[in-house]
Amino acid sequence: MLYYILQIPTTTAPVADKISMLDLLQKGGWIMYPLYLLLAGAIFVFFERLIAIRKAAKIDDSFMNVIRDNIMSGNIAAARNLAKNTNNPVARMIDKGIQRIGKPIDAIERSMENVGKLEMYKMERNLSVLSLIAGIAPMFGFLGTIVGMIQLFYNINNSGFELNTIAGGIYVKMITSGSGLIVGLIAYVGHNVLSTQIEKTAYKMEAASAEFIDVLQEPTK
Repeated sequence: MLYYILQIPTTTAPVADKISMLDLLQKGGWIMYPLYLLLAGAIFVFFERLIAIRKAAKIDDSFMNVIRDNIMSGNIAAARNLAKNTNNPVARMIDKGIQRIGKPIDAIERSMENVGKLEMYKMERNLSVLSLIAGIAPMFGFLGTIVGMIQLFYNINNSGFELNTIAGGIYVKMITSGSGLIVGLIAYVGHNVLSTQIEKTAYKMEAASAEFIDVLQEPTK
């Protein structure tokens, strides 16, 4: 009996070179440095505003109840002292209303509305920076890609056409576009998150203002 041993030749697939994310970003060129600055600015503004807005939104649930009881009992000084010593937009708005007690309701509402607008401006401060970064970061990325492609075609014109060189050059130049889009997306999401937090605080201010006006229109004890 004859045994045939078939030997199947084994081939080893070429192992692709691995590249770290840091090395990949470094291939983006000088345009990456403005993108790094934009990313750092977006992160700083987001957390700075987030901390400030959350601090502004904190208010004791019993605050308006105490204000109501003091006003209904005629103890305006105690209500003013509580509002003055409470550090948040709602308290500052109520404090302005207490200072205007005795004047027409319309005048009190306008005074409180003006304070509310000022407090909203404080919370929205620097929020436009995130909107700006969300708009210009992708533009910086596209600019880097365009500049890189111009350089690539210039080199092709001088040194000739090589497929590997072209493919490698194109993926390197696309790094800036991808990075710009990511930075812009981060800034855009951060802007919307902060805007939502501000809207919640604005609702609390409106509710407190309406409750305060209702208190003034009730008969005192």
